[in-house]
Amino acid sequence: MPPTTQHGSLWTGLACILTLQSQWQFVAAADGAAQVADIAKASNDSLLWGPYRPNLYFGVRPRIPKSLMGGLLWTRVEDYQSVQNTFRHTCEQHELDGYGWDEYDVRSGGRQTIHDPANRIDITTEFVKFPGGEHGGSWGARIKGTPREDADPDMATTVIWYNTLEGLGSLEVAQPNRDETGVPGDVVFKGQTSELGDFELRVTEGRGEHPRFEHPSYDDKPLDRTLVHSSQVPDEALWQIKAVLFAHMKSQIDELVPEYGQDNPPPPAQVYTIQHAPGAGNIHMVQKVFAGAFEFDVLFSSASAPAKITSEDMTAQIKSVTAGFATRFADIFKPQPPFLNERYTDFSKSLFSNLIGGIGYFYGDSRVDRSYDDAYEEENEGFWEEAAEARSRHEAETVGPNELFTSIPSRPFFPRGFLWDEGFHLLPVIDWDVDTTLDIIKSWFNLMDDDGWIGREQILGPEARSKVPPEFQVQYPHYANPPTLFMVINSFLDKLDAQKAGSSIKEKSYYMHLANHDAALQYLRELYPLLKRHYFWFRKTQAGDIKSYDREAFSSKEGYRWRGRTPQHILTSGLDDYPRAQPPHPGELHVDLISWMGMMTRAIKRIAIYLDEEDDATEFAKYDEAIVRNIDDLHWSSKEKAYCDATIDDYEENAHVCHKGYISLFPFLTGLVDKDSKHLGAILDLIGDEEHLWSDYGLRSLSKSDELYHTGEDYWRGPIWMNMNYLAVQQLLNVAQAKGPHQKRAKQLYTDLRRNLVNTVYESWKDTGFAWEQYNPETGKGQRTQHFTGWTSLVVKIMAMPDLGTETARDEL
Repeated sequence: MPPTTQHGSLWTGLACILTLQSQWQFVAAADGAAQVADIAKASNDSLLWGPYRPNLYFGVRPRIPKSLMGGLLWTRVEDYQSVQNTFRHTCEQHELDGYGWDEYDVRSGGRQTIHDPANRIDITTEFVKFPGGEHGGSWGARIKGTPREDADPDMATTVIWYNTLEGLGSLEVAQPNRDETGVPGDVVFKGQTSELGDFELRVTEGRGEHPRFEHPSYDDKPLDRTLVHSSQVPDEALWQIKAVLFAHMKSQIDELVPEYGQDNPPPPAQVYTIQHAPGAGNIHMVQKVFAGAFEFDVLFSSASAPAKITSEDMTAQIKSVTAGFATRFADIFKPQPPFLNERYTDFSKSLFSNLIGGIGYFYGDSRVDRSYDDAYEEENEGFWEEAAEARSRHEAETVGPNELFTSIPSRPFFPRGFLWDEGFHLLPVIDWDVDTTLDIIKSWFNLMDDDGWIGREQILGPEARSKVPPEFQVQYPHYANPPTLFMVINSFLDKLDAQKAGSSIKEKSYYMHLANHDAALQYLRELYPLLKRHYFWFRKTQAGDIKSYDREAFSSKEGYRWRGRTPQHILTSGLDDYPRAQPPHPGELHVDLISWMGMMTRAIKRIAIYLDEEDDATEFAKYDEAIVRNIDDLHWSSKEKAYCDATIDDYEENAHVCHKGYISLFPFLTGLVDKDSKHLGAILDLIGDEEHLWSDYGLRSLSKSDELYHTGEDYWRGPIWMNMNYLAVQQLLNVAQAKGPHQKRAKQLYTDLRRNLVNTVYESWKDTGFAWEQYNPETGKGQRTQHFTGWTSLVVKIMAMPDLGTETARDEL
């Protein structure tokens, strides 16, 4: 029956409304996409250049796959023997007394100091950016050297700045002066690439005295001039600058030996020099030899910028950047009581600057084994042996190249991207610079394959592989890693909520996604399909077996098991050698993994709500309830009063495996234990028990009373780790600030733990000049990897947390 006229008007009206609504949504989405594109361009311009080669003491490059790069080398040249071992370039452990950024902002620049006792010199590198133009602006670097107290004031130091150009483009000395013995003033390069346009690169004459010798070799190569050597080498050799330099210097030495003989060799400062041969090529070495203190600038001027930059511009910009950093830091990370002494502020600045100064850009291929067979499914007993045998039969394939913008755990030892580390790294960074953080998150998720897998360790290209033993280079697409990037996205949503509640945005250049809500939603819309794919990849590949072993639980699906297990390790969990069930069993369930899944589920549910994905939000809410219920059903041990892994015993029965430590705290650490939980009291007891986890320096990774404490590799079997302690402090603060039966206890534990952690990292930093990978629970001393300014830098956020003002002794409660 046809509708009446009245009904027809109604349907017509509704259709118009729906059409208008659809058009509005389309326009809003289009506007959001355009705003995101504008933000991305503005962000890329300010982030294009940086010291994005964190594996070097100082190296500069743009976020462009094959392009211009630069770097610094230096050594003392007072004898013939030590030069090869003291030529500094790549960051190495136990080589220096300390080095790192004193202050650094990824958008403007900062200052780094390097203390080199073997070369008896302190090096300062200052890097600043100059916005403007169509190609990411210009930049400058100032290199300064100051002899140490034990050095001769006229000590000879050779310094080499080099530039390489990979891919298409040109770079050459503007006025080669091939017949000269060196360049008497500034060295000027002209270059061009499609991404950078035309540019000039100038290495200034600088300031400082130069050694002068009576030896006849000095007339051929006077050291009061700058030497420039240009050459063409294969692209794959460009990153091996030190080997290229040594090979070239050897050729020069081979010419000197027959000319002057063994009895009259030139002085070392004269011997270890490059041939002056400026011109065109893809590698250009610029060498200066100084006597005593020195200073010179490297100035990159984009032709599209308003003007070429000068050393005077550098001086003014360095002053501005330094003042700006101090002001911003006081607003964002100012330490709170009891850390009000200025020394804590300097310490906090150093740790954060090294965290954000460790951001790098990586490009290259990687090695992946995509062979799938029964051994890789890990469903049989003895699966780790089958997997090892299967891996030995298959050749890993080379994939990529890919690019990654990321921070790193440690410049000398881990100069590459680590998936679970990165979530912890970005928790302080997002407070400082939301847009850079979102850029990094997007960079990581762009690495995802069609199934939803992201390799847990990103070793991109031969330079990155040179720092990794071959047995650890291959990545496997059924290996997971804790999904900590979801914690950072959750932090972004917290900031969006605060913005909606009326908090003001002072510096839109760092927070454009907060200042523009439509742009924020568009970013989430673009990322959401990748987040879902990654989430469901976890649910599929890391699923545990509940049904086959007659386990009683609320849900028959919400149990999880790390793949990649061996008897001694679960590298994929991040807690490499933490004690687990012996022997490994395909029926294992891991409490840390289900906890990560719970955190991940709540984060993606929250995003779905933000994006009005109602069906998804409902689905994730069901998973959330089932996971939380199953954590108690599958992993709580009433006997041990702790959360434990589960396995299958000799009688094919479910059994708990309880090694009290970080694993026991995971439901609490990931925010899945409510303040009114019946288990919270036991968790706080475990945290505060000196015979288990509590120490004067932080929470131990494994109970002091466990039979495996400090055994084997002793990596996660007792030492204190700042990432896990940060999560503990954060959750204790949440309980302490909410009314509940355990508020007073949590308040005291929070206060004491916060103080202990800060002092542990500070004292070791003061004594050694470094942050460390982990800390000894008996002495508080830093140990393992030095210059671990990755997640150890979370102590910056801990210092900025509120002082709850309690003076009650912990053992009086």
